[in-house]
Amino acid sequence: MNGTGDAVAIPDVATFSFTVTETAKTVVAAQSAATTKSNTAIAAVKAGGVADKDIQTLSYSIDPHYDYQNGTCVYNVSSGSVSSGVMIPSSAICPPGKSVLTGYDVSESIQVKVRDLSKAGDLFSSIGSLGVENVNGLSFSVDKPDAVQAQARSAAIADAQSKANELAKELGVHIVRITSFNESNNQPGPIMYAMDSAKSVSAPAASPQIPAGEQKVTDNVTITYEIE
Repeated sequence: MNGTGDAVAIPDVATFSFTVTETAKTVVAAQSAATTKSNTAIAAVKAGGVADKDIQTLSYSIDPHYDYQNGTCVYNVSSGSVSSGVMIPSSAICPPGKSVLTGYDVSESIQVKVRDLSKAGDLFSSIGSLGVENVNGLSFSVDKPDAVQAQARSAAIADAQSKANELAKELGVHIVRITSFNESNNQPGPIMYAMDSAKSVSAPAASPQIPAGEQKVTDNVTITYEIE
């Protein structure tokens, strides 16, 4: 017997990430600049009520920084001619351009979980005022999805049992026991909030209104009964 149950999940966690990238001639200088900017951003989200456990480094990288430089042409004017007082070169040697190591890039990406959704918009918009180049959009999720899934499962089982009891009554049989149980479900995934990456500005932009919405979780069960 098949049964279906639904439960409504209200997102209670907002997640966003930001990346700090600094370039300098030495690794130490690039690390120092990146650390200063990153620590400033982390201090801001902590001041906004985010706990240490909800701030996580996703990646940290050090990479050489190359700039492409064109080759300098060398002109041979020994056999050139003069026209209107200007020497016209008869030939030139132009070596190909090349990538030249000019420094190092240090990049750190940090993920932030905001459990007080009323502060999510303020925190998200304020990061851009701290010189952070890249802030990724907010997503909303349920902190404990298993509890919502259990509600949907209970509703699905009750639906299957109700159908089985009604059918047994109509057929004039009795349900003895359950012989098998199968379940399929959809776990609540994050709700993405579309927003352009924040840019560095001199003052925080107006905080956006960010509704978290809700998610419907559906559970499907198939129960096989022995009857007599």
